[in-house]
Amino acid sequence: QVQLVESGGGSVQAGGSLRLSCAGSGYLISTYCMGWFRQGPGKEREGVAAISPGGVRTYYADAVKGRFTISRRTANNTLFLRMDSLQPEDTAMYYCARRRETNCGSGLQPSEYFYWGQGTQVTVSS
Repeated sequence: QVQLVESGGGSVQAGGSLRLSCAGSGYLISTYCMGWFRQGPGKEREGVAAISPGGVRTYYADAVKGRFTISRRTANNTLFLRMDSLQPEDTAMYYCARRRETNCGSGLQPSEYFYWGQGTQVTVSS
């Protein structure tokens, strides 16, 4: 049974940093494309970052390039999202997700991901 559990969200001031974690169980996260997504108030869910199996390729939304870094630690079967220089517009519920297929498809399309965690809230104040 595939399970994803996010943690690490919180409230920070603009310019601050957070690191989100996503613990996977029921499979090895290193063998599948994994992604981070977010949904702000009144907005549609959007892709933030994704990482291919083996970490060969990463994908980032334009809005977070240079500020967010996706990574994973296979020993702990955990996916991370390091977020620096946070801005109020980054406020959202953040989710990790896994595709059914091992590859990343187009990378950041939420509809291409099948397994989802419950989310962790990130709030950035100005």
